[in-house]
Amino acid sequence: DPLEDPNAGDEVLKSVFVIFFQGEQLKSRVKKICEGFRATLYPCPDQATDRREMAVGVMQRLEDLNTVLGQTNDYRHRVLAAAAKNIKVWFIKVRKIKAIYHTLNYFNLDTSQKCLIAECWIPRLDMEAIQLALRRGTEASGSTIAPILNEMQTTESPPTFFRTNKFTGAFQALINAYGVASYREMNPAVYTIITFPFLFAIMFGDAGHGTIAFLFAMWCIVKEKQLLARKSDNEIWNYFFNGRYLIALMGIFSIYTGLIYNDIFSKSLNIFGTSWQVTLSMKDIQHVKDSMIDPAMRGNVSGYHGTPYPFGVDPIWQIATNKIVFLNSFKMKVSIILGVIHMLFGVVISFLNSKYFNKPVNIFCEFIPQVVFLSFMFGYLALLMFHKWTAYVAGGFDGDYFTSERCAPSILITFINMALMKNNEPDAPECDPYMYAGQSGLQTLLLLIALVCIPWMLFAKPFLLKKAAASKPNEHFDFAEVMILQGIHTIEYALGTISHTASYLRLWALSLAHAQLSEVLWNMVLRIGLAWNDWYGGVLLWALFGAWAGLTVGILCLMEGLSAFLHTLRLHWVEFQTKFYQGQGYLFVPFSFETILKQAEAAE
Repeated sequence: DPLEDPNAGDEVLKSVFVIFFQGEQLKSRVKKICEGFRATLYPCPDQATDRREMAVGVMQRLEDLNTVLGQTNDYRHRVLAAAAKNIKVWFIKVRKIKAIYHTLNYFNLDTSQKCLIAECWIPRLDMEAIQLALRRGTEASGSTIAPILNEMQTTESPPTFFRTNKFTGAFQALINAYGVASYREMNPAVYTIITFPFLFAIMFGDAGHGTIAFLFAMWCIVKEKQLLARKSDNEIWNYFFNGRYLIALMGIFSIYTGLIYNDIFSKSLNIFGTSWQVTLSMKDIQHVKDSMIDPAMRGNVSGYHGTPYPFGVDPIWQIATNKIVFLNSFKMKVSIILGVIHMLFGVVISFLNSKYFNKPVNIFCEFIPQVVFLSFMFGYLALLMFHKWTAYVAGGFDGDYFTSERCAPSILITFINMALMKNNEPDAPECDPYMYAGQSGLQTLLLLIALVCIPWMLFAKPFLLKKAAASKPNEHFDFAEVMILQGIHTIEYALGTISHTASYLRLWALSLAHAQLSEVLWNMVLRIGLAWNDWYGGVLLWALFGAWAGLTVGILCLMEGLSAFLHTLRLHWVEFQTKFYQGQGYLFVPFSFETILKQAEAAE
């Protein structure tokens, strides 16, 4: 058996042997040979009684050593067990003390070397709390020198500090990922709390899928303490968990838009009863495969009751063959209208920024031409949509052919003709090419004013700044640099207004894709199980329902949800925030034991 080396503690293989010799001369030779082979020599008495006494002595010593080793192990176990109870507390104390001394190294001694002087940023609203903490520290330390807290004037740009909680933290993180707001700049996170889940829901509009997202978020919120205690290292799970309140709002808004679309797992609810009716007789219905329900009044008969469905899209569109044509037109127009409103809101926020920072040049040379350009071009386009919805009706008002659907001009063609300064062509010889009197002249005027806004944005600000700099000869002013920056800004806004308006069509595109994928899953998977009437239809339905549910969660809720989330994020970062948000600040990071300990745990 291997033996333990007492010096190194390793297991070694040893051979035990006895050497018999005669004479002292041979004894010395044997010793030399043994030393050469690093053998350990043990004396062996000649008498048997002496050998027995030696063996007994060795055994006693071994027992004594085993007793000592056992007691030592027990004592070591007790010491380590007691230390294990306090090791976490010791780590926390050491990290706190280390952080305190690391911060104190930034302090300076005063001339008398009796107190420390430090310069730091603190939130203005916390001045009283910090003074109270300093007084408590002075009393606890027994110091005779009272703490002094003075506000200093500096040319350095202060850091940006936002007070967030579990609810607002996720929205602020989305904005900070784009860029931290400059000091005292308008914070887009406040408006993002509403606009982000709403724009997401327009693309994700399904009450069933929204309910799944909402229930998942509510589970995370209810089980918040238990889930936090697990301290999961799964990065994907942490993203979902940290955004639980954001997901909850996105789910609520998705339920709302799903009810507006009357879309629940690709099916509709007929709660209030449809506002349409079939005008064919039973005999005629039996001989036709499909028939168009005409909303116009034909004699005394109309396929439309005259009052719309009370809330959302009429459920009859669920079985209509031209469902996609109708919803495409509706969602496309709504996307443009919401996009124009969203961008105008961003331009208005730029006015509030300029007003707060007392920059009248920005208001006169940027805000006014920007809002005029956007309103006179794409704001007018949105107004044309509302006008077309109210000025034309199926069959015309009181049978007037000129206000019927056949004479309703195309909004897109009208807008293109406006940009090209061309006259509209009527859809039919007897129709009016324009929607209202004086439309051609008004459109030309709006276009010319919008075009004037481009050189207004380009030249007004640089020359006004040059004129102001002439009265301050000691200050450096580079006119070429200002002109280049303003030119870039003008080109970006003028061209960006067109591309950004078109970019909001993603609201329509993703909504259409989501609805069609949901309908395909229903028709290609679950509908097959519902169609079987035999006894094994129940088993087949059970299996197909599992597949349908898995695909619904995996594809429609997770993949489509992630796609809609990223597109919503892009609309806020590019289309909305570029109108007013600089994002050139840096975060205020206060001294916090909680943050220090969390970073230390994450590093482990």
